[in-house]
Amino acid sequence: MISQHKFVLLKSISCQFLSKPLHLSTTTNSYFTRLTKKACIDILRNCKSMKQLKQIQTQVFRIGVHQNKDTLSKLMVFCTHPSLGSLSYAKKIFDYIEDPSLFVYNVMIKAYAKKGSFRKTLFLFDQLRMHGLWPDNFTYPFVFKAIGCLREVLIGEKVHGFVVKSGVEFDCYVCNSLMDMYAELGYVAKLKKLFDEMPERDVVSWNVLISGYVRCNRFEDAVDVFRRMKRESNLKPEEATVVSTLSACTELKILELGKEIHRYVSHELGFTTIIGNALLDMYSKCGCLSIARQIFDAMPEKNVICWTSMVSGYVNSGQLDEARELFERSPVKDIILWTAIINGYVQFNRVDEALALFREMQIQRVKPDKFTVVALLTGCAQLGALEQGKWIHGYIDENRITVDAVVGTALVDMYAKCGCIEKSLDIFNGLKEKDTASWTSIICALAMNGKTKKALELFSGMKQAGFKPDDITFIGVLSACSHGGLVEEGRWYFNSMREMYQIEPKLEHYGCLIDLLGRAGLLDEAEGLIEDVPDKNNEIIIPLYGALLSACRIYGNVDMGERVAQRLVEIGSNDSSVHTLLANIYASAHRWEDVTKVRHNMKALGVKKAPGCSSIEVNGNVHEFVVGDASHPQMKKVYLMLNSMAKPLSGLEANEME
Repeated sequence: MISQHKFVLLKSISCQFLSKPLHLSTTTNSYFTRLTKKACIDILRNCKSMKQLKQIQTQVFRIGVHQNKDTLSKLMVFCTHPSLGSLSYAKKIFDYIEDPSLFVYNVMIKAYAKKGSFRKTLFLFDQLRMHGLWPDNFTYPFVFKAIGCLREVLIGEKVHGFVVKSGVEFDCYVCNSLMDMYAELGYVAKLKKLFDEMPERDVVSWNVLISGYVRCNRFEDAVDVFRRMKRESNLKPEEATVVSTLSACTELKILELGKEIHRYVSHELGFTTIIGNALLDMYSKCGCLSIARQIFDAMPEKNVICWTSMVSGYVNSGQLDEARELFERSPVKDIILWTAIINGYVQFNRVDEALALFREMQIQRVKPDKFTVVALLTGCAQLGALEQGKWIHGYIDENRITVDAVVGTALVDMYAKCGCIEKSLDIFNGLKEKDTASWTSIICALAMNGKTKKALELFSGMKQAGFKPDDITFIGVLSACSHGGLVEEGRWYFNSMREMYQIEPKLEHYGCLIDLLGRAGLLDEAEGLIEDVPDKNNEIIIPLYGALLSACRIYGNVDMGERVAQRLVEIGSNDSSVHTLLANIYASAHRWEDVTKVRHNMKALGVKKAPGCSSIEVNGNVHEFVVGDASHPQMKKVYLMLNSMAKPLSGLEANEME
């Protein structure tokens, strides 16, 4: 340490500016310079603000140590400090340095990577090499982070080659960051190869492999690695290990392993807020709300993430009142929490309450994101609430919410389900960025509105644009064929799912083709198709037989109708539509005794016809009416209006009879 007298002397000098030059003899100046190099470093070590640093730097220039490596290193470390420093000022100093050391380059590369300036990170890496410096194990991790975030695959492979040449490929720190880059890029095979070739692995190595599999949706592999870690290594899982593995358990609904990790946390690792959130999320999504609530109530510190997980858990189980009560209690409500509760109301067709919450959100000055408006548009689509949907569309435009593929798809779907197919087409054509979901949405919209030719044209356009159709796309295509009566095309598209796209047909695809065959009167082929269904569980078979039974009614095929109805009874279907369709088949054949028998059987079995339901939007409010339900507050006015309409109609009928 320097003496107190010398420290005070230099500190007083550092508070001056360049207005008064120093006049020192050569000998004195040399001694003072040697003295102040160490003093500058000590003062820099105790620097508390950029203002102090700039004063010190003034004196650094005055005494001629502005190119001293130790002094510059301390200056750069302070300037790149995340809370005290200034990255722009650090760049000015860096540009002034005549011969930057590897340490200085590393400091700047780290600062840019932490700030998210990934292009600048890679530029500095190139500049470093052009100056004849060779990166070390402190350089590469931040470069790999930048490459992963920018998704620059070719650059990543090139830098990987530098690592091999420099001989640090088996450095644990470098290898872990290299694996993390490949995980971010989705190169699972390279990630796994690097891990297997590591001579030594630390707990971070295992964490990276597990989290890499989770990021690439390889959840079963992530669970296998966790079990392998416990089996093959002496390392104990830490927080990152536990959180990543719990994410995999959540996706796979592996409750037993989740409980095992819970016990490990309780007895050995200890709870943190992050681990508590992960456990809470796992139990909520696996349907164990009581355990989730116990964890939630026991958490000493609750952040908005755990409030959101608990609210979402109640929403997903249909307990909206509990979800709302917890939502109201949350001390902090971010956009994700608001969207979770709004989406819950939409999910269970309580769209008016969702819109009321949206208005409350605006009063609270919480800015909605695209997921909030998508949830609301979905609700409007479900109810056919066109006016409310238009209002939300206007809100999107007024608040300059970007109409990307996600928002555009929701708008296309909303307008289509409200009968405005031309508006759907306008929005779709105006999208700057389209994805598989947006193409699928417009194809399904056109099919739903009977625009068969246009739907199939857009399907061809989708393939020409380089987008691969998914199983939902084919529902739209097959529906279009069904509406247009295109039997040959329907068969071809159905078969192409397996042969060309390796998509296994699901219930909906079989249903579309059976509906198409039924509409065309090809009942035997439709019945044979049901027999070809690979997974013949009741959940799949019942709707398919129901579609065939409906076709039997259209074509008056009593024999097949009886056979299908009997098959449905045998597999335990109590759906009232089965009995109703069979009664209608008998009625069309004038077999009234059989009609009576069916109705008696329905009474004996306690089967009741599901009440009809309809809704109408008036002045932006959706009103729902159910057969037999007179609870609507304006029901008296409705009946009065019906009576006033019925009287002139009955008089008109009487005149026509005369």
